[in-house]
Amino acid sequence: MNDPRAGDNAALRLGTRRSKLAMAQSGQVAQAVRRLTGRPVELVEITTYGDTSREHLAQMGGTGVFVTALRDALLRGEVDFAVHSLKDLPTTQPEELVLAAVPEREDPRDVIVARDALKFTDLPRGARIGTGSPRRAAQLNAYARTHGLDIRTVPIRGNVDTRIRYVHDGDLDAVVLAAAGLSRIGRIDEVTDFLSVDTVLPAPGQGALAIECAADRADLVAALGELDDPLTRAAVTAERSLLAALEAGCSAPVGALADLPPRSAPLEREDPQADGQSVKEMRLRGVVGTTDGTRLVQLSTTGPVPQTHDQALALGRELAAEMLAQGAAGLMGERAH
Repeated sequence: MNDPRAGDNAALRLGTRRSKLAMAQSGQVAQAVRRLTGRPVELVEITTYGDTSREHLAQMGGTGVFVTALRDALLRGEVDFAVHSLKDLPTTQPEELVLAAVPEREDPRDVIVARDALKFTDLPRGARIGTGSPRRAAQLNAYARTHGLDIRTVPIRGNVDTRIRYVHDGDLDAVVLAAAGLSRIGRIDEVTDFLSVDTVLPAPGQGALAIECAADRADLVAALGELDDPLTRAAVTAERSLLAALEAGCSAPVGALADLPPRSAPLEREDPQADGQSVKEMRLRGVVGTTDGTRLVQLSTTGPVPQTHDQALALGRELAAEMLAQGAAGLMGERAH
């Protein structure tokens, strides 16, 4: 196979998982890279351990199960760059690889797809809600306990089609999914309720993509860097710093969101006037809880928008320290290292 570094017009090889969602988001990045570089981009489909294992994500350990095979292909030179869902990335970055771009984030919220177009708070008593995420289960169960709702969270696996089919077939009353994923595959119209981030904080990095390539490909790093959104990168860096400082993997019941008031007001309520206002501060919120929702540690901090990578890291570490002081470690089960 020709080395794509040999010619300016040779095709760039983009490594991607095979799922419908991964192919959709990688296809969108490929179009952007073609526009930027004028070079063709080929999608190279790679199967990861997370795609083939039938275990639940929490049982697999979570960290890296959708990422390792893509990173191995990058290190072997079989692909030139890779696209990941940022929330799947381990918090430790290999020295040989660089996060060349974090494009502008899509809606980070979780959503409900329920039978009979029901909203979360309108579900019947005893409603069965499917989710493979301990984070979602912890916060949904905690909300239900404090608001007099009677729900049952049911662990599920599978792609978006499989999960929504559980509802259509009557096996479940609702499933919880990420808004960004449904948007990217053109199924956002099936959402019956957007969950406020005051109700369920998303996974660290949720809604954002990560574009990764070899650190020694300076020209490619620079080209891909044109797709980077500095505010999104600062936000997800703070969120992932919190996750790392809690020493938790991406399957732990940890939620985090760094948002930019007042721009983020629509995440809590419909406020179309908020988007045009200036951004001066970043608010980082974090939550850890037991999956049954009986105990939560939920804290927030606000400071100037980070101007450097180190400032974003510090914001996450500071909040994590406060959460650990409030007993967060004891709510995560075995801490992932």
